[in-house]
Amino acid sequence: MSLQPGPVVLLSSGETAASGRRVLDWLLGRWIPPVRIALLETPAGFQPNSELVAEKVADFMRHHLQNHQLQVDVVPARKLGTPFSPDNPQIVAPLRQADVIYAGAGSPTYAVRHLRGTLAWYTLLARHRLGAGVVFASAATIAASAQALPVYEIYKVGEDPHWTPGLDLFGAYGLSLALVGHWDNTEGGADLDTSRGFIGQARFEQLRATLPPQVKVVGIDEHTALVVDFASKTCQVMGLGGVTLCQEDEEQRYLDGQTFPITELGPFSMPAPRSGIPVGVWEQVEEAQLQERAAVPPQPPEEVLALVAEREAARARREWSKSDLLRDQIEAWGWDVRDTPSGPELVASS
Repeated sequence: MSLQPGPVVLLSSGETAASGRRVLDWLLGRWIPPVRIALLETPAGFQPNSELVAEKVADFMRHHLQNHQLQVDVVPARKLGTPFSPDNPQIVAPLRQADVIYAGAGSPTYAVRHLRGTLAWYTLLARHRLGAGVVFASAATIAASAQALPVYEIYKVGEDPHWTPGLDLFGAYGLSLALVGHWDNTEGGADLDTSRGFIGQARFEQLRATLPPQVKVVGIDEHTALVVDFASKTCQVMGLGGVTLCQEDEEQRYLDGQTFPITELGPFSMPAPRSGIPVGVWEQVEEAQLQERAAVPPQPPEEVLALVAEREAARARREWSKSDLLRDQIEAWGWDVRDTPSGPELVASS
């Protein structure tokens, strides 16, 4: 069982557009099909049609990412204190065995109120620490911040610009981030600046000045994703626009295809796997993973399959020394190769 956190994809918008499909296709390709993905409904849980919103995303994934043989579970963890609560173990159950967990559009502040400290949130954290990928889009991306921007309250309701505490997904890794989507938005046209997450550059600069000095603003353009890869300790930009890192008076911008060290986000450090997660939640997720692994035989990676093919070619040429060397390399990957009348068979080493 992996104790390496999975990648985190932070999408600004366009999760069901061609740009989002490209990012999801890349991410899902890191798992051997079939891939299990859990869609967390919470950010849109206040909407009467939140079920429909989630199902549209699920249908998009099933139809446009068919090559990954997706098994999609919608997790209707809509509102605390209801049968569809993020604290309901039956509702949350699909998160425990998901290869990828997705949360998307809705309200950032609603997502924070109904996820913080819940069974759903801790299960997501535990599953991520054990290797699952996490995809946050739109409102969920903002909610994942240490300091979240209450977009609706400011842009639609007219509250004074302010920050509100977020879910702080990256806090355990030593990173204090304010994630702002729709960084390059132009819906307001020439008459209204709606960039910087609909707040406008002038008001946003005032907001920046109120942040603690350790907080780094991560501005993500529309139809663009920032991929945080904990295994390689790097970040990559994918999409039509770019990502802007802001702290105090310094700004750094990265465009599609560019990578940078994770330390550009702050003083990164890897936490102990169980840090900050209730023991009972961790054990439930760990047990679910063990059961899943016992039920599904392990599959050899492409590198091993390539070695087997090369060994078969060497045997056909009667190059026995090379064949033995390749067998040793296959065993080093944790697989035993058995020669049978019908061809080679691979068995995971015990």
